[in-house]
Amino acid sequence: MAPSGSRSIKKSCQRVLYWIPVLFIALIVAWSYYAYVLQLCIESIEDTGEKVIYLLVYHVIFIMFVWAYWQTIFTRPMNPLKEFHLSYSDKELLEREDRGESQQEILRRIAKDLPIYTRTNSGAIRFCDRCQLLKPDRCHHCSVCDKCILKMDHHCPWVNNCVGFSNYKFFMLFLAYSLLYCLFITATDLQYFIKFWMNSLPDTQAKFHILFLFFSASMFSVSLASLFIYHCWLVCKNRSTLEAVRSPVFRHGIDKNGFSLGCSKNFRQVFGDELKYWPIPVFSGLGDGCSFPTCLVNLDPEQPSSPTGSNHASKGAAEGRQFPSKPLRESQSRLLISTPSWTESDSATDKDRKGASNPGMTIENEA
Repeated sequence: MAPSGSRSIKKSCQRVLYWIPVLFIALIVAWSYYAYVLQLCIESIEDTGEKVIYLLVYHVIFIMFVWAYWQTIFTRPMNPLKEFHLSYSDKELLEREDRGESQQEILRRIAKDLPIYTRTNSGAIRFCDRCQLLKPDRCHHCSVCDKCILKMDHHCPWVNNCVGFSNYKFFMLFLAYSLLYCLFITATDLQYFIKFWMNSLPDTQAKFHILFLFFSASMFSVSLASLFIYHCWLVCKNRSTLEAVRSPVFRHGIDKNGFSLGCSKNFRQVFGDELKYWPIPVFSGLGDGCSFPTCLVNLDPEQPSSPTGSNHASKGAAEGRQFPSKPLRESQSRLLISTPSWTESDSATDKDRKGASNPGMTIENEA
């Protein structure tokens, strides 16, 4: 009882500590709102027209920034569908057998009906011992969340959440709007910052808020700009942060550009086809997170293609989606075509299935 109770207390304390970075950001944003709206715009700016314009533009950016940040924090990361989990009978078979060829045969039988193309460095099917599942392509186990996360990019302490398939667009918009927020404050506060050093401002507490507002916004702008540019590069290359550090391994070997379909199609995979949804923190990406189209020519004929599904899936719909039992080629290759219809002819299907060979499979022990 005691060890169990101490573990429970430890986990509760960790959950509280994980929210400290988020609380820090919230306090900084709240102070910046007070300093900009009350101390700068209302107290220091005398021109009414300038004051109104600054306040209108500021609140539009502020609302979009907070909305994107909220979505990044509270959108639950998607986990692999139940078809990737081992059944009770498969678990028993795997536990009874030694870790040898007999276990490999069990995993071959399970993986044969799943759209899995990536491997471990040794050429094995990627298997998670903790979650007891075959990992879908681009899926990784998060040690903080203790779950396998679809298209995991990284676990971000500033949002206390895993950034992955379900909220990567929100994370990109959060970076974009936070950078725009800091740049707007820096630009509009600059002239009053200069007046501070020229002793042209009234001797009130507002001048100190103006001073620290300029310094904090400009410093955050530098760090946010570098992070935003890096993730824009990742989107254009269709890589996650983890894949940039360690390139994915396919049947034919390591290929850092295996999921890249070209800059435009890579971008649409994250933000979707409809331009009107790109700047809004609502899910509009393509696919289901369990499988992704690749630029590879020689695919594994024993593996089906990616699951079909809605292009614009919400979190609730994603959680209730059923894995199709038919061949899954159509949505796997929909980004490979140049037209926006996202369909593929049977001839293209037959062409993609040629020239592949059976992969060797073993177990990957990755927590």
